[in-house]
Amino acid sequence: MQVKEIIIIGGGLAGLIAANLLGKAGKQVLVIEKKTYPFHRVCGEYISNEVREFLMQEGLFPNEFDLGDIHTFQLTSTKGKSVSMPLDMGGFGISRFALDAFLYQKAKNIGVDFLLQTQVEEVFFDQDAMKFILTLGDGRQLVCNHLIGAYGKRSKVDKFLERDFMSQRSPFIGVKYHIKTDFDHHTVALHNFEGGYCGINRVEDGIFNLCYLGSKEQLRSAGSIQQMEIDFLWQNPFLKHIWQHSEFLFEKPEVINEINFSSKKPVENHMLMVGDAAGLITPLCGNGMAIAIHTGKLAAEALIKFSRRNEIEQFYNFQWNTHFRKRLWVGRNIQRLFGAKGVSEFSVGLIKRSPFLATQIMKRTHGEMV
Repeated sequence: MQVKEIIIIGGGLAGLIAANLLGKAGKQVLVIEKKTYPFHRVCGEYISNEVREFLMQEGLFPNEFDLGDIHTFQLTSTKGKSVSMPLDMGGFGISRFALDAFLYQKAKNIGVDFLLQTQVEEVFFDQDAMKFILTLGDGRQLVCNHLIGAYGKRSKVDKFLERDFMSQRSPFIGVKYHIKTDFDHHTVALHNFEGGYCGINRVEDGIFNLCYLGSKEQLRSAGSIQQMEIDFLWQNPFLKHIWQHSEFLFEKPEVINEINFSSKKPVENHMLMVGDAAGLITPLCGNGMAIAIHTGKLAAEALIKFSRRNEIEQFYNFQWNTHFRKRLWVGRNIQRLFGAKGVSEFSVGLIKRSPFLATQIMKRTHGEMV
């Protein structure tokens, strides 16, 4: 059986960034992705400028798209109290539909191999051979020297590895639309509603991404996503206005279940975990895409700089914890301040009265330039 040098499970942002960097370094890379490009993902679709220079230096910035500039943040409470502030670093919006396909083609052009429409069912690390054995959905097996887990929030691989968070049920669902609407192109907004919050920002082609984190219990009580939006999201007048004065472009929304913000290990059974597979930042902090890009970069650097497995793992584990552990912890705790009537009213009012506090929160959930 042929042994691959590096396999990446998952062709999202983190996996594609790692694949591009490793491919450029002359590594033999295979990416296994269960879907076919291009496709939509439930995602906030806002990227902090912390990774902009890195993407440009590596020729991975999607200049071919009209992305614009996002430099203002708006936050509203469940009752519609609003506060706006400048984004210290700023960013840009781009859909995963466009960006993932762009990075996929970049990787293909430098010789990265892809296995699409393929599900990885099991991963086993052979201690004697010091190699990974992957079992695919069709029963085939692949062997590799190094493995990167870039498969997102949860996967059959997580279940097979018995990762701690898989035993915890999550009350959250994620729902995403693309819309055409009249909204400031330079603002990313986060609108609270009872039990969750909804973000909106411009992506390419004058389209806006509308994505919210809601409650499975609310969906169960309402009976449908549409009714849940009317019963709960529309209690915030900003959200009601968006729904009533926008053109919705999807036939039906993109939906994911079991969104879990529990802490995860960046190295699991000798596999380097990147992106959401290593830890999910709360949507309130809005930097999941930048973090995914950064983790893909760090995993690639570990595999390029070192040859011994223990050095690769130590380097990546240290770098991941240095850059993201505290950041994700702050995000989980800030989330508790929102999504409830009284608390969100108080929080928005507090930020309005104390710009310094808002700036400090922003700095602790945004990273430094990559």
